[in-house]
Amino acid sequence: MTDIFTLDAEVRTDLGKGASRRLRHANKVPAILYGEGKEPVSLTLAHNKVFRAQQEEAFYSHVLTLNVDGKPVECLIKDMQRHPFKPIIMHMDFMRVDATHDVHTNVPVHFINEEAVVKKGGAVAHHIAEIAITCLPGKLPEYIEVDLADLEVGQTYHLSDVKFPEGVSSDELSKGENHDQAVVTANAPKGSSSDDDAEEETTEE
Repeated sequence: MTDIFTLDAEVRTDLGKGASRRLRHANKVPAILYGEGKEPVSLTLAHNKVFRAQQEEAFYSHVLTLNVDGKPVECLIKDMQRHPFKPIIMHMDFMRVDATHDVHTNVPVHFINEEAVVKKGGAVAHHIAEIAITCLPGKLPEYIEVDLADLEVGQTYHLSDVKFPEGVSSDELSKGENHDQAVVTANAPKGSSSDDDAEEETTEE
């Protein structure tokens, strides 16, 4: 299997919209590398390798290695611009990382045991698809897992209910209790409230 976390890149000096257009016609992707107090560097990557790598979810939340003219640089993908309707990557932003410095990034949420909620008669409603986290690059998880096995109908899990891996913290929770976002809810079936009300009225009569 091809290593999707390692990409070859070349430094480019031909800048501007015209140059970027020519690169795309040559099946290249213009990109920029910045961060860690160093000057931004304009790069070029092979489109076919980038396109194949970006199809994997882990690509977006994993420390990547860019071989810039043969010199490895660890980084994270921070932005990717796509063509509105063609399968073309238009531009990429990479941010350098240092193994000793915390990184701030978003990672996807994986919900497991949703069938347990369904068996209880509930319907799962996801409120977020990813979580903003802070950690050292070596602690960066590919995703955050949320187990719904114990979620009861009518109950909502918030960020404070999520079990974060060791060394990983939530950016929102660090701002205070008012930022304890809802993550997932087990909703009661539609019409259940009205049915209950109807039963109560019948009993009263």
